[in-house]
Amino acid sequence: MKANIRTISEMTGFSTATVSNALNNKRGVNRETAEKILKAAREIGYLAGPEVSRVKLVTYIENGSIVNESPFFSLLISGVESECRRLGIDVVSCHLHREDPNYDSYMGELLGDPSSALLVLATEMDEKEAAKLQAAAAPVVILDSWYEDLPFNAVLIDNADAAYKAVSHLIEMGHTRIGHLRGRFQIKNFYYRRQGYLRAMAEHGLTVDPACTLTLSTGMETSRADMAALLEKGPKMPTAFFADNDMIALGAMRALQQAGYKVPGDVSLVGFDDLPFCAISDPPLTTVKVHNYEMGIAAVRRLSELTSRGGEYSTKTQVTSTFVHRSSVLDLGKNKSHTGGIQL
Repeated sequence: MKANIRTISEMTGFSTATVSNALNNKRGVNRETAEKILKAAREIGYLAGPEVSRVKLVTYIENGSIVNESPFFSLLISGVESECRRLGIDVVSCHLHREDPNYDSYMGELLGDPSSALLVLATEMDEKEAAKLQAAAAPVVILDSWYEDLPFNAVLIDNADAAYKAVSHLIEMGHTRIGHLRGRFQIKNFYYRRQGYLRAMAEHGLTVDPACTLTLSTGMETSRADMAALLEKGPKMPTAFFADNDMIALGAMRALQQAGYKVPGDVSLVGFDDLPFCAISDPPLTTVKVHNYEMGIAAVRRLSELTSRGGEYSTKTQVTSTFVHRSSVLDLGKNKSHTGGIQL
């Protein structure tokens, strides 16, 4: 089949003017129509000609409670920019805000640009919005997320395995009543960390007490405030908590200390991410070190492969994390008189 605008018009049922506008990323074509036209254009090889000349690093923001609150992402982005420089690839950074009134228009511009490969920091992106990326005219790599039903190339954290190791460490330290500090805004990473927590508890024959799963905001100060409010109600306390991330763990630590709990004397804490200030908190926070800089590098390399050689299959690359033991976990084997969290 000869690849031209008339052919695409016949395939899709849209006028040649509409097809031309969609292919040239002009305003006035709605997103659904543009996606159908771009899909047809790729199927017949119409979009195969233009070469990718740059990478767009797109930070997707649903509400910003994860991306804007945590310093985790600056090092990840540095890894992306460093590898792009090494490979001689131009990189442009942009933000895609879900609540922006022009969101659909911006999304359409990103999808319709065949000259820009997309590296999407999708930490806050759900499946519905991620599905739209399938219509992109250039290669796409998802960073820091994963969608089981969407065939994307992705680079992400080994969330479930890392959480499993963290909770297993608590169990090795003699803890059997282990709670979970969950982020209120549930991203995919937190979902998989929950699975790792549950797997560790189940494999060691331990019961998960729903009363010991506490939901907190994901910023350090907001999680402190949420934890303080919960502690005023005198909740049932485990001997240890696994937290979805360091921001939650550190906020909870501060609230516990202000309420008279000793960390780790009364309650042990394990976080996730190994943010720079974890090593200097009081006590220093036991956590999972995520190699976010290396994640950025791996994502650029995969995107480079796709732009130079194409891709007949998708890859899911999980960058293995490292467990970091510090002083926020009490070894109950060495403190056999310890009876667990106190009730205020």
